[in-house]
Parts: sequence; structure tokens; C-alpha cells
Amino acid sequence: MLVGSIQEITRHPVKSFTGEQVKKTKVMDYGLYGDRSHAFKDKDGKFITITQVPDMVRYQASFSGAETLNAYPELKVKAPNGKVLTWGGAAFQEEMDLLLDREAEAVVYPPAHIPFGAIEEEHILLVSDASIGELTKLWGNEVDGRRFRHNLMLSLVDKTPFLEENWFGKRIIIGKDVELEIKRHCERCMIITVDPSDSHRDPSLLKTVVKERNNHFGVYASVLHTGEIRLGDQVFLTD
Repeated sequence: MLVGSIQEITRHPVKSFTGEQVKKTKVMDYGLYGDRSHAFKDKDGKFITITQVPDMVRYQASFSGAETLNAYPELKVKAPNGKVLTWGGAAFQEEMDLLLDREAEAVVYPPAHIPFGAIEEEHILLVSDASIGELTKLWGNEVDGRRFRHNLMLSLVDKTPFLEENWFGKRIIIGKDVELEIKRHCERCMIITVDPSDSHRDPSLLKTVVKERNNHFGVYASVLHTGEIRLGDQVFLTD
């Protein structure tokens, strides 16, 4: 059954940085190609995220070049002042020292496999246009979807808000090859309170999600069959 199409494809090359919207990408066994492939860990080996450093969200990361399995394309990071830095360069390292303000290790996982931990609880996080629209009404403010750090936004045929929550245990097929299993709710945390534009915190959004949605927004999916996806690809629901 046709349930919608792909409206947005977003990957986050650097964990807790703002991601990039792409027109097409590979779906790997771990999720979108290069998603959360680069990250920072503290002296205890724990990931440094927006939770500790809200200003991380003001840095936007994007790959520049073709996706290959032997190496990532060059990774560019746009700083809040508009300056574009290259991952691993001296200027980038200096900027990160100031941003993180703690002992930190840069880690990079290979294109063939990125582990859980860098990626969250499942391979892909999915939301729908209808659900974003309904949350805007519930919150009373325009919702910037970047707060939710999803990978895919679906444009639904049936614009019923939170319809995707009815798909747990079912599979969706995207384009020619990609197949995902819809697993469960995404339980939200303080990260959605941080405005991606200026890192300002507003707890009212999380309070709304807790009150109106039992602290759930978006659904997790696991990858069953890999392949390539593109904007506009149709999405079919199957048992």
C-alpha cells in the first residue's frame, strides 16, 4: 500500500552537529551513509553531545564529494560565524578546542559500518509531515524539524498525524531496493529544547511532547535491505 514519499533525507556526518539535507544517498546496514560517522569522546570514552555542549548544534557538517566505501568524501564544517573548516585541519582543531572546552578525542568510523552508540537506538529515525504539523499546533510555535535529528521525513498520502506509529512491526519499501522495519517510538530528551539556529534552550517544547505525546515523537526503523534512496521516492507499507 502506498503511504507516502520521501520529502527530506538528512544525515548527520558529525554526531550532535547540524546535519545536511541530501537529494540521494546510500542506505547501509547501519543507516544512511556516513550518518554519525564522526564524533567526539571525552576522557572517559563517552560521546560529547548537545547535552553537554549545546553550541555543537550551531556547527553544520556536510560531505563534499562522491560516496565511496573505502573513504569518506572531504568533510566540511560551517561554523556559526560562516567560516568553513575542514575536519582534521589545524583551524578546525583550534575551533573545536574552544567549542568543547575539555579533553576530547575525535573519532571516525569507517564507511562500511558505524556502531550503535554513535548512531542511536536504531539505524534510522523517521518522522512525517503530518506529525510535524500537528506538533506545531500543540506547541503553539513553528517547529524546526532539525530539533528532532531525524533521517527521513515522509510526505504522507493520508495526512493523519502520528500515523507512522501504527506501523510498528511492519515493513516499508522505499524506491527499488530499500526495505526497513518500523520498530518503536523515539523517546525524547532535552536535545529537542535546543534551537538549532542559536542554541537557545526552551523547555516548553519537551514539556509539550511529554504532556501531549507521552514523550514520544518519531519512530525508529532498522534496515533489512540496503540500496539507494532519492527525494520523491515512493514509500509502500507491507506486513
